[in-house]
Amino acid sequence: MSLYGQAKVKNWRYKLKGNFHFTHSPSPIRNVDDSNHLLGITKPRHMIYLHSYGGEAPFFEALSQGKLLGTRCDNPDCEYQGTLYQPFRIHCPDCLARCTTVDMTDLAKTKGYIHTFMICERAGAFNTLDKPIKFVNIEFEGVSTILMSYLSVGDPKIGKRVIPIFKKFDPTYTITDLSWVVEGTTEEQLPHGFCF
Repeated sequence: MSLYGQAKVKNWRYKLKGNFHFTHSPSPIRNVDDSNHLLGITKPRHMIYLHSYGGEAPFFEALSQGKLLGTRCDNPDCEYQGTLYQPFRIHCPDCLARCTTVDMTDLAKTKGYIHTFMICERAGAFNTLDKPIKFVNIEFEGVSTILMSYLSVGDPKIGKRVIPIFKKFDPTYTITDLSWVVEGTTEEQLPHGFCF
């Protein structure tokens, strides 16, 4: 049995098993400049969070299978019927009708390019990406929105063609399972666990 809590869903209800909160012994905080007086304590704790994807679950599942899903408004009464969105959205922002899920993997592999980018030398808490992080905004021909992601291989340049890669081995089921490489990158150059 796992030390950490696990969650499953049965009959559309969460079934929790195990521990989701751990506390550890406190340790003193002392003022080393003034006779080592006690000023407080640290109270280490470890918590496990449940994060529900709801209607976006198909998007994250697809990343683990090497597919990039987008959505399209197919409402015939919408002024913007046929508009394709990436990132994935459940409802059309104009008419609020439920969008249709579409596989846009082939489009991303042939029509994606860097709209803009920034390079970060430092990252915030809980960052799992290697630094420097090359954040890229990806634009696709025929798609009305722009996707923010990160470049794993190559140097970013506005207008440069990029290809999606997917973490199919040991996926995290998060947005970091999708990354990009510059056109011409070989399979051998991809980060561990990623493939085209």
